[in-house]
Amino acid sequence: MSTLSDQILNELKNLGDPERATHSQRFFKTGAGEYGEGDVFLGIKVPVQRALAKRYRKATHSDSLALLHSQYHEVRLTALFLMVDLYTRGNAQEKKQIYTDYLANVRYINNWDLVDSSAMQIVGHFLFDKDRNHLRTLARSEDLWERRVSIIASYHFIRQYEFQDTLDLSEIMLHDTEDLIHKAVGWMLREVGNRSRPTEERFLMDHYRVMPRTMLRYAIEKFPEALRQAYLKGEK
Repeated sequence: MSTLSDQILNELKNLGDPERATHSQRFFKTGAGEYGEGDVFLGIKVPVQRALAKRYRKATHSDSLALLHSQYHEVRLTALFLMVDLYTRGNAQEKKQIYTDYLANVRYINNWDLVDSSAMQIVGHFLFDKDRNHLRTLARSEDLWERRVSIIASYHFIRQYEFQDTLDLSEIMLHDTEDLIHKAVGWMLREVGNRSRPTEERFLMDHYRVMPRTMLRYAIEKFPEALRQAYLKGEK
């Protein structure tokens, strides 16, 4: 007898488009030595995955974990859509279990879209009224995806106009070697600036001359052109 997770998996397989899958494998850098090395795609658009997850809201957390362990990228993303929804609807105990299982399975949350679709909603939300120091541990992890989870999780705090954790994490990752971290940190700094330009600029004045160029470009993307150029030219 098939489980609900089996039904979801089979439906996703039937929705696959080989041509789109080939494109996705290039887009998400699945080649040897790239950040998504070895990932396998079915070729399904994200809105289709979201709609399917919505239809299967009766799925359990066990179902979502089973799907998260799939070799297929889109199945893991659908699992995370289910998990975020379960977390949102869950009681305190259920939220804690989902948070714990999420961090225990980061090795399956192994691309930027997977992290960005779930870390804020689960990790950030759960830690909002708790000790957040574990994010600093994750920020120092050797694992790229744990580091990205830490900074993206802080987006939840930013949206509540709490910026210090994002600034602390950004400083920890200031010299990270991965481009995906440069982009994520720059993005979060930009989100801080969208709510408090002086807060972002105080951080930039301390660090902009040494931060990776990509991180800086992302951070100042919305600045007036003259100010943006001043930062890029080191004239601030």
